[in-house]
Amino acid sequence: MNKESAKDRILRVASELFYMEGIRAVGIDRIIKESGVAKASFYRSFATKDDLTVAYLESRDELKVEKLERLRQMYPSSPKKQLVTLIHDVTEQMGMRDYRGCPFLNAAVEFPDPNHPAHIKLLYIQRSFWSRVQELAAECGARQPDEFTAQLRMLYDGFVMKRYLDKSDLDPAYFRNAAELLLEKQLDNHRG
Repeated sequence: MNKESAKDRILRVASELFYMEGIRAVGIDRIIKESGVAKASFYRSFATKDDLTVAYLESRDELKVEKLERLRQMYPSSPKKQLVTLIHDVTEQMGMRDYRGCPFLNAAVEFPDPNHPAHIKLLYIQRSFWSRVQELAAECGARQPDEFTAQLRMLYDGFVMKRYLDKSDLDPAYFRNAAELLLEKQLDNHRG
């Protein structure tokens, strides 16, 4: 069994804290304490908190990319099933007790400066992810994959923020149902 490196432990602890409490709300000293590493180990692994923040965003992105790849492997001949399953997975996440919204949208709120390394990274990640969704929509046979993707993104972004703010009174199934309606409208009964 592989022993977790100091860098991996720092990133794991920081990721949990950043997601649950916010990036700016969590200080380096707390991350060092909770990860059980020496201050020197922290700074050997991450020169600045900004470096750690970018690594956190990259690790969250890796999870999304891995999920898309698993869906492609599960349903290699059905891009529609891949997209529908992605919608269902997102809906399940929204219903989890510890759901705190999208880590990338949360970071965008915390780092509005377009020149900040975290803002630059999250924009790149978001563009890349939604580009993959648009490719999937095109493979499904969507009449206007760019329009579908833009609409799905607006629905997702709005619902995620609303769900985070009003956990008790907004059913994640509303997102799933609306997203599936958008997809069906674009496919016009096309089977993909």
